[in-house]
Amino acid sequence: MRELTLHLLSALMLITTLSCQSDRKDAQEQFRDRQQAILEREKGEDTEQAIGGEEIAVIKDSPVVEEPLSQQPASTAGDKVVGVKDGDTVVLLRNGEELTVRLFGVDTPEKAQAYGQRAKQFTSDLAFGKQVRLLVHNKDRYGRTVGTIILPNGKSLNEELIKNGYAWHYKAYSNDKNLANAEADARRFKRGLWQDPNPVAPWDYRKEKRSKSNALEPAVAVTPVPKGATKRTVYLCDSSGSAVYHVDKSCSVLKRCKAEVLTVTEAAAIREFGRRLDKTCSKQ
Repeated sequence: MRELTLHLLSALMLITTLSCQSDRKDAQEQFRDRQQAILEREKGEDTEQAIGGEEIAVIKDSPVVEEPLSQQPASTAGDKVVGVKDGDTVVLLRNGEELTVRLFGVDTPEKAQAYGQRAKQFTSDLAFGKQVRLLVHNKDRYGRTVGTIILPNGKSLNEELIKNGYAWHYKAYSNDKNLANAEADARRFKRGLWQDPNPVAPWDYRKEKRSKSNALEPAVAVTPVPKGATKRTVYLCDSSGSAVYHVDKSCSVLKRCKAEVLTVTEAAAIREFGRRLDKTCSKQ
């Protein structure tokens, strides 16, 4: 009985061993099949990536479509401001030639108006002698270039003039919202010319001046300008009640001026302000 049991156990172990060997062989074959499938799939992905890479290269080399230049204002960098005619008109030096630029959307007081000279000085302080960038908009009826001046700090001279109360937004020729908002702020905080309870717009001033000029009969003779007047410095009281200019800044008459004392050339005092020489303190 014991021998029969041992034979049965031996047979069972043999069957188990053969079964394990068969299972291991099957497992090895399945493993090899899976490995082959993985290799074939990776080979296919490499082919797809190569094709995809070619497509990307084609897209990358395609030309970039830009906006037409006609939709963008002309721009020139590096122009130097070599002259300031008044608050809203400057002279640029470009390629060795001078270019007169009228500031777009801006109208500063005339020189004979209150804040006219201050506006000119403000423009000079910000821009004279500096390299600026010009954004060209168009040309006016006098052939001047109309544009926006971008200062070295990136700010717009046009907007700075209006924001600080040295100019009106010239709405007859501009609907720029930034300039409109700048004027609204200057009015609200009573900056510059808005301190006056009833400032006169320069276009109204020019219109009234033309009307008076046309009404004069006979024509008023033009005051002669002395030789060297374009280079000689004189002083005048920026008051509508003053009719003279002074060659001596320490003149007692000038010291009684309650308004701003302006420093101009003698030619400007005569032609632009309509003044005559004061003989009280004259050294001539």
